[in-house]
Amino acid sequence: MEKLGQDIIRESGLVPVFKLANPDAVGIDAPQIRLGDALRSRVRSLSGFQKEALVQSARSGETWRLVSDEGPYLNGQDAAPCPLAFLSAGMAASFMNEILALAEIRGLALRKLRLVLDNYYTMTGSMRDRTMVGGAENIALKVEIDCDLDDAALHQFLVEATYASPLSGLMRAPVESLFKLSRNGRELPTARAPELGGALLLDPGDQFARTEPLPGALTLMEPVGPTPKKPVAKGTAAGGSSLSDHQDRHLNIGAVAELREDGIKEIQQMLYSPWGTSFRFLSAEDGRAPDANTLISAGIGFCFMTQFGRFVSMLQLDLPRYRIVQDTHFSPGGASGRSGKPGQADPIETHVFVETSESDAVAQEMLDISEQTCFLHAFRRSALKTKLTVVRV
Repeated sequence: MEKLGQDIIRESGLVPVFKLANPDAVGIDAPQIRLGDALRSRVRSLSGFQKEALVQSARSGETWRLVSDEGPYLNGQDAAPCPLAFLSAGMAASFMNEILALAEIRGLALRKLRLVLDNYYTMTGSMRDRTMVGGAENIALKVEIDCDLDDAALHQFLVEATYASPLSGLMRAPVESLFKLSRNGRELPTARAPELGGALLLDPGDQFARTEPLPGALTLMEPVGPTPKKPVAKGTAAGGSSLSDHQDRHLNIGAVAELREDGIKEIQQMLYSPWGTSFRFLSAEDGRAPDANTLISAGIGFCFMTQFGRFVSMLQLDLPRYRIVQDTHFSPGGASGRSGKPGQADPIETHVFVETSESDAVAQEMLDISEQTCFLHAFRRSALKTKLTVVRV
């Protein structure tokens, strides 16, 4: 099938991920800290399913620019990782942060550590009938480890570490996300999507065009090649399969994380279903690479934006430009932040800006359907568990 849109990511000549040298000049700010870290993600559509995000952390003050794309399953250009890859990479990084921190607190030597993560999602129903719904399922985490704890103590140690992850606050209890909506510069009430109180934030507009990269020597994200194939029940691989009107499919996105000698986490994302390209991410909490919360926040925003693109493409609606400003709030890690508590997260708050010749009612429906089909808003409104497997190496 013909690829959708222009390949702006490759044609721009910019590296896909960089830290901003000029966030103040661009006008980037972050929300007030409520729990421990507050991140504001500005995300815009580029062309087809390509998207660009600027994510700033109030805790670190750093702003990262990241891009996302889709593969042949959505007739994308495959120029960058899919949205769900960012969530999986951020989750693996967050789990590793807490395992390493808890080991340090307890004086436990970890001679080897490798995480193998699998995230699962579903998409069922008909887009034309407005019955299509995205879902999220329990997570599988395999920890390959060498240390001196006995089996029972090791299992308990890893349970405590994963619970300490700020991401676990997104998983433990169902919580609805909150939204604001603007059409062509005019605020609209939401229809079915839960409405956020307070004022609509400013449309990010052309802030993206003013960004300047901070020079760096690290390649923070790059393609690896085709993901090794494995059987996935109701999995998909065909071109354009994610654009079919009636769907009953199962998604499986994986991540394999290891700690490099320089302390940076290297994470290879696996796209098992829909089958596609594997990308390598780097992540660090000290500013050398995007931190776990930045990757997670970008993934949520990218996934939500993809659903707008899917809806308007499948129903041939007019939506040439759309942007969001998304706030995410996370507690410090229970181990990395030395709180000793499980991770927490507030509801996701998203301000949506659409430019369209469609009616107010259609703009409201764009928001409703995008929320309904977004895998990562489904992740937030689901009570999920982590199935832990320990392998001694």
